[in-house]
Amino acid sequence: MGKWSPADDAELAAGWRLWLELSDRVWPDPSWNGTPADAIRQVRELLAACESIRLDYLAESTRPSVALLQLLQSMPFVASFPVDLWHDDTHPLDVERAELLHGDLASFAQHVAGVRAALARGGGWVELDRRPWGLPVD
Repeated sequence: MGKWSPADDAELAAGWRLWLELSDRVWPDPSWNGTPADAIRQVRELLAACESIRLDYLAESTRPSVALLQLLQSMPFVASFPVDLWHDDTHPLDVERAELLHGDLASFAQHVAGVRAALARGGGWVELDRRPWGLPVD
């Protein structure tokens, strides 16, 4: 994953928004109905949030960061395979298809983790991923 460091407030805000969006939207939430299409629904919502962040950032920035735009644009690129494969599959999962879906989501989750790590390093938020929420840092 590339290096990123915010150059201005618009970039810092966009990076922070992206980091927050990526924190828990890869895997199905408790409302999941058990179908691949519904599992991918959350990924598609995440991609829509990424696009919103990108558009807001471009509207606010006079000199957009190539590094941040690359991080944002990597999301739909990496998600395109599982989204295209599973978005219209509304049949309940069997064991074999569940393993395949899990593998596809795990690959996307690995990319998301890399993007979050790059954002955390560049934004100075690395410690936020290391400490349990609500507990003081030593």
